[in-house]
Amino acid sequence: MKLDVRAMGIAIGVVWSFGVILTGLLAAYTGLGKAFVDIMGSCYIGYTPTLTGSLIGGTWAFVDGGITGALIAFIYDKFASG
Repeated sequence: MKLDVRAMGIAIGVVWSFGVILTGLLAAYTGLGKAFVDIMGSCYIGYTPTLTGSLIGGTWAFVDGGITGALIAFIYDKFASG
């Protein structure tokens, strides 16, 4: 069985992006997850515990998750077909 590389990339990108945005908003309004936002902010430029920062981080996360998901599906397909 082969995985659809594009679909896997989009799916992982959406899930990771949602998690990053949610964590950013939780950090902004409740303080929960602030350490995570601080650490990920060193990788995702502009990711801060604010509404705007959460959306910026979510955009970075979508790209990051999409590339990672596509790579996972591509590598899986190479090993599963052989």
